[in-house]
Amino acid sequence: MILARGCSSRLLVLAAQGNLRSLLSGLIFAVTAQTAWTGALSPLRETISAWWTVDGGTPRDLIARTGIGHGGALAFGAVWLGAAIFWARRQRVPAWGWAGAIGVGLSIAAAWWFTYAVSRLAFDPHPIQALSFTGPSAEVLNRVLFVSDKPLNFDVGLVPGVFLGSFIAASLFGELKLEGFEGGPGMRRYIAGAMLMGFGGMLAGGCAVGVGLSGAAVFTLTSWVTLIAMWASAALTDRLLDQQPASTLDQSMPGASVGAR
Repeated sequence: MILARGCSSRLLVLAAQGNLRSLLSGLIFAVTAQTAWTGALSPLRETISAWWTVDGGTPRDLIARTGIGHGGALAFGAVWLGAAIFWARRQRVPAWGWAGAIGVGLSIAAAWWFTYAVSRLAFDPHPIQALSFTGPSAEVLNRVLFVSDKPLNFDVGLVPGVFLGSFIAASLFGELKLEGFEGGPGMRRYIAGAMLMGFGGMLAGGCAVGVGLSGAAVFTLTSWVTLIAMWASAALTDRLLDQQPASTLDQSMPGASVGAR
């Protein structure tokens, strides 16, 4: 994510605003994810996945494993919310930042509720799920390249929906602007980040939104392991690459680090 200047969802949003760097990175991300799922990289993904497995159900439920109950889980979430509010005030996050963050959180909860409501009404089995971008990005790419007789589902509507919403918002607020690469080092950085993120997303079972937010919100053990690993590796990469003075990777991208994360 640090190499590509954002996770898969952010690449999608920026691409809708005319950022060609994010558009290229997003396409490479989707191709790599599809390759890791059913293509040439799938054997490697399956081999690594077998290194450490956790059974489904209760073994993955942190609420059940810790015995904190739903009340304890709610208190845990309240503490995190308080910490987020404190940090946002300290960093002087503007009102739009607060509104956007709250909107993302509510969108994840709404996705859980919406897919649950559909599963109660649909005649065929329908999975209950929240927001994720790794699998849906690969699925949308596959449908663009090949004719599919699969019925439309929540995942297929998510990616074009986010893209369209971002495009409309950028149009209304005058933020549409074509941006591209200005040198080779920057392009190599984005391509490497997109490839690593595509494979890692499929290996982890989701992206920063799908596993990190949607999965962690329901206290899934594997999601919290993934989220902590994302935090640690992102912080380390940022310190090694972007916190160094006059990073050679960014010399070809003036001002690229502004608002990157």
